[in-house]
Amino acid sequence: MGQAVRVGIAGAGFIGAVHARSARLAGAHLAGVASATPESAERAAARLGIERAYASSEELVRSDDIDVVHICTPNHLHGPLAEAALAAGKHVVCEKPLALDAAEASALLAAADAAGKVAAVPFVYRFYPTIREARERVRTGATGPLYLLHGSYLQDWLLRPDDDNWRVEPDLGGASRAFADIGSHWCDLVEFVSGHRIARLSARLTTAIPERVRHEARKAFSTGDDGGDGDGEVRRVSTEDAAVVQFETDRGAFGTVVVSQISAGRKNRLWLEIDGAQEALAFDQEVPETLWVGRRDRTTILRRDPEQLSAAAARLSTLPPGHPEGYAQCFDRFVEDVYATIAEGRAPDGLPTFADGLRAVTITEAVLTSAREERWVDVPLPTSAEATP
Repeated sequence: MGQAVRVGIAGAGFIGAVHARSARLAGAHLAGVASATPESAERAAARLGIERAYASSEELVRSDDIDVVHICTPNHLHGPLAEAALAAGKHVVCEKPLALDAAEASALLAAADAAGKVAAVPFVYRFYPTIREARERVRTGATGPLYLLHGSYLQDWLLRPDDDNWRVEPDLGGASRAFADIGSHWCDLVEFVSGHRIARLSARLTTAIPERVRHEARKAFSTGDDGGDGDGEVRRVSTEDAAVVQFETDRGAFGTVVVSQISAGRKNRLWLEIDGAQEALAFDQEVPETLWVGRRDRTTILRRDPEQLSAAAARLSTLPPGHPEGYAQCFDRFVEDVYATIAEGRAPDGLPTFADGLRAVTITEAVLTSAREERWVDVPLPTSAEATP
């Protein structure tokens, strides 16, 4: 076994800790961490068992002691840090959105290609074995031609006026909030499973809570009920709480998706249905051990059992049947595949890259344009260089 890859984590919030855990399980050396301040980086290093605290993310991404940078900062820093890391010769794992606009995302994809570095975006829902099984059933023709692609991604952590997070602020999170944050996951998954591309769309956005109480230090998925440091300031909100999008694909299918961060009782309900001429497939991220398979004469609940799954799906099934696997295992598989690509120079099937990050930003821009101008908008299709393998 070669020397362990040296990992630096930029951003030490909820998702930074998830990255650190998966990196450690994949055998990486956690060499450094940076956070909002040097003091918070020191606390994060102690909490996460990371060797060194860096004074800033900029210092970390340029360090000679780091091989791979995981960017887990607020969204507005993704592009600049990814650019700096690539320029410094690092491999990069960057949280979505890859950038705040498609031009910047396209430049990052070009920079990664020019540098010859592994550059990945954690669309980790791809790594559920049941999702890979659905993809294989579509790929092999078991579903028949696809007619409808539909579903939703619903959360409730921003349901009330005193729920807050940096994502609400457009200068930190970007012009889109709910759709860019979680709708991007749904769109990536529907294109990944179906093989279709969203070609044109019509979107409506709503900011159901036009004013929120500012809580500067509120963590993601914590609510107003959790307390926290709020300065009591009430300010206007311009980013959307929910989105409704209808679309057509490049292969003639139709679809809809509802995205919400204000759906009471829904914690992380990503639901996807693919309706084909021979069968329909339905996946619920909160019940990921099963895949619903519907046919005209019967309905089957396919369980995550390597003996019943395709080879592509069985590769990702690590525990015996009946021992539930979830989001954390998906993240572990994603990070393992990133590091395997670095070591072997060849990406395993389905690894989400900067090309997929650019695709998500492109769809988000089309959603914003459609909602603003109240019309159908064409979504540019990826070039051959941007296409997912």
